[in-house]
Amino acid sequence: MKIAIGSDHGGYELKEKILKFLKQKKHKVEDFGCYSKESCDYPLIGFKVAGVVSNGSADKAILICRSGVGMAIAANKLCGIRAVACYDENIARSSREHNDCNILVLAADYTAFKDAKKFITIFLTTNSEGERHQRRVRQIEEFESKLKGKKQ
Repeated sequence: MKIAIGSDHGGYELKEKILKFLKQKKHKVEDFGCYSKESCDYPLIGFKVAGVVSNGSADKAILICRSGVGMAIAANKLCGIRAVACYDENIARSSREHNDCNILVLAADYTAFKDAKKFITIFLTTNSEGERHQRRVRQIEEFESKLKGKKQ
């Protein structure tokens, strides 16, 4: 599985630990920054990471910022992206089962590394349940396709 990862400066330390964890699990990981604790703009990182998931260059992604909210908002601006701000194991699981989310967003200020590993493992190993849930995901995709080319 190819995984894209990115963070802002507030999520940098957690991202570095997650990178090592993913590589130990033999995942192919591409790091889109940031590369230090120097202040940076989270939307730019979020757009880059979401872009490679949206165009199919990565299967899934992980984004990290201080609250998880900003990165989720930025990522969800791209067509085909279903990013979830995740704070517990149930959200990690249901976001995949019910919503077929493709980006996990973690809150560095509220997520210990041991918990992040649990959320990531669940997110990467849980499949979509399909059926009635897939119908709803398709409704989102159909709406997105209608917006393409239209000014909002």
